Amino acid sequence: MSYKWLEWAQRIQSISQAGLTFSSDAFDRERYEELRTISAEIMASHSKSEMQNIQDLFKEEKGYPTPKIDVRGVVFQDDQILLVKETHDNKWALPGGFCEIGLSAAENVMKEIREESGYVVQPKKLVALMDMNQYSPIPQAFHYYKVFVQCEIIGGQPITGIETAEIGFFTENNLPELSVKRNTAEQIHILFEFNRNPYKETWID
Repeated sequence: MSYKWLEWAQRIQSISQAGLTFSSDAFDRERYEELRTISAEIMASHSKSEMQNIQDLFKEEKGYPTPKIDVRGVVFQDDQILLVKETHDNKWALPGGFCEIGLSAAENVMKEIREESGYVVQPKKLVALMDMNQYSPIPQAFHYYKVFVQCEIIGGQPITGIETAEIGFFTENNLPELSVKRNTAEQIHILFEFNRNPYKETWID
């Protein structure tokens, strides 16, 4: 789902962050800080977030701005998909999270699945690289890419982790309430297409 105001606000924030990263001129930095404030004002006026919270969030961002990378494990068993119930919002998501420095995308997804579900997996295929600006029904301050990696269970057993309360496998037509900041029903349905057709080409936005 696209929000034009969000695209503008994200772009303004991106320009301000890049400017503050590379500019040493005091007057230019003042202008970039003003742009950052305008971006926060736009987001606050169109959401339930407090202006100060958004500003604090933006101030934590350093360096040249790029999309944040989130990796999600896609595990099928008997035509059902593995989901975990997040303790953060008590809703369901594919196991995964932000990629950590020092680990490859495959290593990240293996780590996340093991920590959140207890299963040991082997990554098999990059099935999709999606732009969350095109899917999330909830506006988010930053721009996210989701990397979906299909994996095969090779060991372990279902065990909840620090961030998960339940583990389950679900059919396409019987999905639980999803944590839409992490994955949407539309994305899950696309992933089931890969289960039905192993030769389907990688999805990329």
